[in-house]
Amino acid sequence: MMKTSLDHIPPRKQLELDRVKELLHEEFEDALKEGTAEFKKRGRILKIILFGSYAKGGWVDEPFTMKGYRSDFDLLVIVNDRRLNDFASYWYKAADRLIRDKSIETPVSFIVHSRREVNAYLKEGQYFFSDIRKEGIVLYELDDEPLAEPGLLSPEDQLRVAKDHFEHRFSAAAKFLKVSMFSLTEKDLNEAAFLMHQSLEQAYACVLLTMTNYGPPSHNLKFLRSLAEGLDRRLAGAFPRDQHRERAWFNTLNEAYVKARYSRHYQIGEDALVWLSCRAAELLKLVEITCSEHIGSLKS
Repeated sequence: MMKTSLDHIPPRKQLELDRVKELLHEEFEDALKEGTAEFKKRGRILKIILFGSYAKGGWVDEPFTMKGYRSDFDLLVIVNDRRLNDFASYWYKAADRLIRDKSIETPVSFIVHSRREVNAYLKEGQYFFSDIRKEGIVLYELDDEPLAEPGLLSPEDQLRVAKDHFEHRFSAAAKFLKVSMFSLTEKDLNEAAFLMHQSLEQAYACVLLTMTNYGPPSHNLKFLRSLAEGLDRRLAGAFPRDQHRERAWFNTLNEAYVKARYSRHYQIGEDALVWLSCRAAELLKLVEITCSEHIGSLKS
């Protein structure tokens, strides 16, 4: 049986989680109500599971300190049809409301998968989901059908998979950063921003895949950063949150995946890109340390 108790979480945080659940249900039902397809009519949230630092008890909530770091609520939303995973169709309004709702002070990150997908990942020994099954806390469930028993990868397979992910993703992150900095010297600022976005996306994916063998299908740097920093707090040192201007620069970079290529109105300054490139280089150093330590522990 999975855990259900939130007794280790302060009451005000529990109230925030209640509001998060309520909002997810509201927006999901709203996204489905105009649908005529049968799978939309039958669309259901089956489970909402809290995982990560708030489930395990190691969260940080220090918005007023030098680095301004606070842990996210990390949630796995399980639906009854994989077609309902599509973020743009069913979940973007919920994500927006979770940012804007004044009663939710804690940042919220969530991933969506069907029950069939989650059970398949568990049977394959996918240790990201195995950890959620072991440590996660069920906040809501439509029925009491348990998730599949997790399979186990051999230590040799875990090491092989981790090394493959690290070598591929870290190399990609370094190449994107190198080309981004060249574009910056050429004063092609939008191209530099897009390529830097890609460098950070690959860097955070490198941590997630190397350490958990899972990377969500997302281009949202804030979301990927939150998941990666949940695995190793040292990564938060790459992008401090204490200065409003620098937070704004990171947010502008987060928009670059689409807007730097397709919007005539996207703008990012050279001073922002110089700072971001320095922090991206720092992130790569931290990613290499984090992943190398993990691979070393698997070897031993």
